[in-house]
Amino acid sequence: MAVLRYSFHSIVLNRRSLLLAAFGVIAAPAAFAREAAPSLMLADVYRPGMSLHDYWVSEKYDGVRGYWDGKQLWTRGGERIVAPAWFTAPLPKQPLDGELWVGRGQFARAVSTVRSQTPNDIAWREMHFMVFDLPAQGGDFTTRLAVLRKLLPITDAPWVVAVPQERATTHAALQALLDKTVKMGGEGLMLHRGSSQYRGERNSDLLKVKPYEDAEARVVEHVPGKGKHSGRLGALVVETADGKRFKLGTGLTDAERENPPAVGSWVTYRYNGTTAKGLPRFARFMRVREG
Repeated sequence: MAVLRYSFHSIVLNRRSLLLAAFGVIAAPAAFAREAAPSLMLADVYRPGMSLHDYWVSEKYDGVRGYWDGKQLWTRGGERIVAPAWFTAPLPKQPLDGELWVGRGQFARAVSTVRSQTPNDIAWREMHFMVFDLPAQGGDFTTRLAVLRKLLPITDAPWVVAVPQERATTHAALQALLDKTVKMGGEGLMLHRGSSQYRGERNSDLLKVKPYEDAEARVVEHVPGKGKHSGRLGALVVETADGKRFKLGTGLTDAERENPPAVGSWVTYRYNGTTAKGLPRFARFMRVREG
């Protein structure tokens, strides 16, 4: 640990702190103060063989989760999003749940735009608010979807889009749609149970469908690099919510190795199944968890 700490940590401390603060990972100045996180519905993972009865399917947009409370935009973690006035002025008083999305494969640009406390007007002109639910609307999802389709689009706000939804049918059709979406640069699909009420928790009424599995874990240690990574991060030691620890040594860019996610922060990783001990196979770092 000492080798890593003194080889590059002290040199990049200020730059790294600013970067991580901007991504909402560490405690930040008052301008970045958090409110109580909104109670949002979170997705479980779809696995082949699960019933598709009564589910709607849509694309999974690789952006930043955005919650409009009727007056202000918030991240999933409760951070205030400073968007230009023209972006939010046409939004309804009704709460909206969606994704702030620039385009396929543009996650980093979406994060950079959303996290800036001085909104970049040009960057926000490329942003879309992909709305997929109405948290305060009564009724099941199918009922809420009908209301959403009447609410959007808004003539004066073409950047606010109701996420296209279609009925799921068979696993084969779902797989074909997933393959098509991924080939076009999409991240995956979402399944939303038609009979579900909006519940601010992770549950199987909302499922994510991806060509790989992903999960989140907390960084507990930095492992010094060797060889070409000498003097910077070699791997992250992470711990899952149920206490399992393992290393994430692949998927990290050179910039992330020089400015690694802080100990205590949460990261998202992808993997392909688990071992007999329940550890993820071929675990690969994806990103610092947004919000």
